[in-house]
Amino acid sequence: MTTSTSAPQPEVDPAIRAELGRLRDSIDNIDAAVVHMLAERFKCTQQVGHLKARHALPPADPAREARQIDRLRQLAENAKLDPAFAEKFLNFIISEVIRHHEQIAADSSPSGDTSPR
Repeated sequence: MTTSTSAPQPEVDPAIRAELGRLRDSIDNIDAAVVHMLAERFKCTQQVGHLKARHALPPADPAREARQIDRLRQLAENAKLDPAFAEKFLNFIISEVIRHHEQIAADSSPSGDTSPR
């Protein structure tokens, strides 16, 4: 997000500015938590990718993905979050996970050997 620094800033009550700062600090903390949670999730999915590659399992699991999307949509509804947004977000993550799994499979077995290393 970009803001113009050349535009004059309106006079804002210091209490409003303080509240805005407090809310933005909370947003920053939440963003950091989201990034850390995604990093943990991808650590797990990397392990899944290696397991799948060792046992010649396909990178994608459409049935599981559909169950996860349904589950996340329900969680979103319960949390008063737009389920369509939650689904788009999960679809983005799933596509990245599948890309990683495909890469792991390609990197782990150039000769077709799927035995554990």
